[in-house]
Amino acid sequence: MKELKLYTCKHCGCTVKLLTEENHLMCCGEAMQEVIPNSVEASFEKHMPVYQRVGDNMEITVPHVMEDAHYIEWILVKGERENHEVLLSPGEEAKFVVPYEKGALIYSYCNLHGLWKVEVE
Repeated sequence: MKELKLYTCKHCGCTVKLLTEENHLMCCGEAMQEVIPNSVEASFEKHMPVYQRVGDNMEITVPHVMEDAHYIEWILVKGERENHEVLLSPGEEAKFVVPYEKGALIYSYCNLHGLWKVEVE
């Protein structure tokens, strides 16, 4: 399965999600930089998506603050044939329910600490 690729512009902050083949993206006259998912950090447990299988679904949460200055912007589940995404705002709970799919990739994006990823077992 192809992974989500996230690119950002170091000048204007524009962010692009690619769910298909890699591409050479340009913004502000320069190549955009790929954002690599974090895997180790002091606040690892606060950013990693956590899922629990409930019947045919997965309940996904991110145990993170949801304040104006610091919050999870979105959760995206990339499956083999289907993708699911929820956009979040400060004050909302970082929670999402989608159909269970073994091998799916769950991404969360923190406005301050970037991209995080976990694979569904």
